[in-house]
Amino acid sequence: MIVEVHIPSPGESVNEVMLSTWLKKSGDFVRKDEELFEVESEKATLSVSASDAGKLEILVPEGEQVKVGAVAAKIDTSVAAPAGSAEPPKPQAATAPPRQKPESVKASAPAAFKPAPKREPVAPETVAGNGSPPPSTEEAPGVVEGERGIRRKKLSALRLKVAERLVAAKNQSAMLTTFNEVDMSAIIAARAKYKEQFEKDYNVSLGFMSFFVRAVCEALKESPPINAMIEGDEVVFHDYVDMGIAVSAPRGLVVPVIRNAQALTSAQIEAEIARLAARARGNQLTLDEMTGGTFTISNGGVFGSLLSTPILNPPQSGILGMHNIVKRAVVIEDQIVIRPMMYLAFSYDHRIIDGRESVTFLVRVKQLLEDPMRLLLEM
Repeated sequence: MIVEVHIPSPGESVNEVMLSTWLKKSGDFVRKDEELFEVESEKATLSVSASDAGKLEILVPEGEQVKVGAVAAKIDTSVAAPAGSAEPPKPQAATAPPRQKPESVKASAPAAFKPAPKREPVAPETVAGNGSPPPSTEEAPGVVEGERGIRRKKLSALRLKVAERLVAAKNQSAMLTTFNEVDMSAIIAARAKYKEQFEKDYNVSLGFMSFFVRAVCEALKESPPINAMIEGDEVVFHDYVDMGIAVSAPRGLVVPVIRNAQALTSAQIEAEIARLAARARGNQLTLDEMTGGTFTISNGGVFGSLLSTPILNPPQSGILGMHNIVKRAVVIEDQIVIRPMMYLAFSYDHRIIDGRESVTFLVRVKQLLEDPMRLLLEM
């Protein structure tokens, strides 16, 4: 029997995807539930598995845009598994390349240097000219050594959509950024004191992100326009916070959303971040998990960024950028002390958020982070 393998839908309103990668070759015998290929849409990457075992026939090549529901391959279930292949082959350990034989090394080595035979001196007057022009005194162009190959790779649907949204954010909003810095001493001390008990009680690690999510949620209560967005000629305000958390995934940057973050405890926030991050690393995020955020936090500090300007995630009006924690000399009560400091960057849409409100919001976030015990009262 011939079984058709169709292109799945990654979500409503998505009619076309890119077949990005084949994990099998045409003619291979595939087993039931074995992954066959991956498709990419503007929002997510999905893997497609075999519904039946049999011989695979590929109909759509890699890198091709294809309609949802189209037949990507066929499986001939009448073909039995090859003898001795009951289980998928296990990967072999890498082995070092064989050493070259002494004879071949000798043959490929450059010839030994031999001195030129001694010659008698020749008088210049005995040499007849042949009319050749004198050698040019100009230097020959330099020779570029080494390989200079180039490669071309088609942009994925996800990367194309990210590029489109970034350009739209620049062109369709009046984006400005304000900066501040936060002394992380109190948060670091709180983590050191409560981390072990926190993990024991809630079976999840206590990280920095829950402090930032809760601080932002508190500050947003006092600055409603920052949690709003423009739709046409209206401003839409939200009485809840769906917090987007930028995560680096194998296919690029994705922003899964923590729903109703303002109502969650620190433990619930950490558990949800861990769940979403794991799904992002496994390319398992759904369209629903990445849409509908009202505010975003991006942590460039995990990659070593000291300071950057985050770009808005449309149609949101605000995004907070976290950065690397670095010990610096700061003045506190007229004393120079060494403290673990982090720069904060808040980018906002100036069309609905004025400068005073943006600065007030970021200062409030700073105050909450530097006095984190109130954020830990409901863990």
